[in-house]
Amino acid sequence: MELRKDPLTRSWVLTGDDLPETQPRPASECRLCPELASSAWAQQVSSRAPVSGGPWSARAVVHPSVIYHIEGSPERRGEGMYDRMPTVGAHEVLVENPRHDRQLWHAADSEIEQFLVLAAQRIEDLKGDARFRYISVFKNYGPGSGQEFDHPNAQLTATTFIPRRVLYELRAGFDYFKQKERCVFCDMVNQEMKSAERMVEVRGDFLALCPFATRVPYETWILSRVHNAAFEHFGLSAGNKLRDLAALLRRTLARILTLSGAFHMVLHTSPNHRHQSSSLGYWKTLSEDYHWHFEILPILASKPKSYTFKEVYYSPVSPETAARRLREAQVEG
Repeated sequence: MELRKDPLTRSWVLTGDDLPETQPRPASECRLCPELASSAWAQQVSSRAPVSGGPWSARAVVHPSVIYHIEGSPERRGEGMYDRMPTVGAHEVLVENPRHDRQLWHAADSEIEQFLVLAAQRIEDLKGDARFRYISVFKNYGPGSGQEFDHPNAQLTATTFIPRRVLYELRAGFDYFKQKERCVFCDMVNQEMKSAERMVEVRGDFLALCPFATRVPYETWILSRVHNAAFEHFGLSAGNKLRDLAALLRRTLARILTLSGAFHMVLHTSPNHRHQSSSLGYWKTLSEDYHWHFEILPILASKPKSYTFKEVYYSPVSPETAARRLREAQVEG
């Protein structure tokens, strides 16, 4: 596997001959359950102390089939007009709970809180390596999502490039700040709070909403009403406020699962400040114009679409209708 850069879109593409696992494990064997904690593949990176029994409340282990490798130098190599890089980075599994049946929407808020702290710790630790430009935390769940393990988990990757979607946000946030000297995300939060038309729920300093221009039906974002560019800074200093975020995350996922059986969830946070570039403008006001947030994209069965609709994001459910249906969903707690 290697990284290649598209010279037109400036996106890095992961490519290579992806060989499937040749020895499937028995269906009854869960690699992430505590009983297999001492197995050869489960190289633990970090863990959180237990809060409701078990050996730990959340833990990070090296992914058994890593895409990005910690060893090496991320030097670009030229091939005429093209660029390529080795897959230097990190790839971890964040085990959300020791219990096999304790997905985030079934977990206690105190348990989710420990998972969020673990994610913040891993981001902060990996940002200490100046080779890594961005740390991604994401969760795939359900059919068609790319879910790898049945056990409750998310994944983390540290990469030597910034993902394209995050780059779009960084550039847009910088341009907006140049014009108005305000954070575009903060302005979005304030406007959505006033209109309430696309609001799903407010919990303490946090809100869940369906964005104005949704990419898929029931797309939902979770944002903080208090400005902070870096999730790890918030997560490691939030104190009791983290419990509100945990509760809102649990309830939002439960709402989404009443309408869809699968989703992608990704945490967007600021890039690594140790890898700043003097040629890229968005570094100048990054702490003021960027805002960490979760993006949740449900996966729904869809009808075949014309090429016209494949050229743009297309959602057959408006965000206003989606927010209303999500508000009406019955969830516990």
